[in-house]
Amino acid sequence: MYALLFVLDDPDRLDKVLTAWADIGVRGVTIMESTGWQRRRIQHSMIGARFDFASLAGGARLENHMTLFAVVENRAIVEKALEAAETIVGNMNEPDTGIFVAWPIEIIKGLPHDEEKRE
Repeated sequence: MYALLFVLDDPDRLDKVLTAWADIGVRGVTIMESTGWQRRRIQHSMIGARFDFASLAGGARLENHMTLFAVVENRAIVEKALEAAETIVGNMNEPDTGIFVAWPIEIIKGLPHDEEKRE
């Protein structure tokens, strides 16, 4: 078993990533809205400014990221999940795409057993 963490830079691509992952066998994903330290620093500097940047941008607020967590059965699914994500967002070595991390799980409890998955 492996844990996946994917910080998706563009929230508008979330549904495409989730669909692609479901197609390759990722069974469940926890999704959290998140932000990075740099983005938070920018937001705080805007709040402290004497004028309102958001109003200059037509009332838009800075977008946050979406962080996806999943547990998958094997490394093959990890590699397929990465490939699927990069098909949607582009090469993650490029800026403004995302961050993908996976690691083996030594202990896991709370996932349904194979018999329960079939029901």
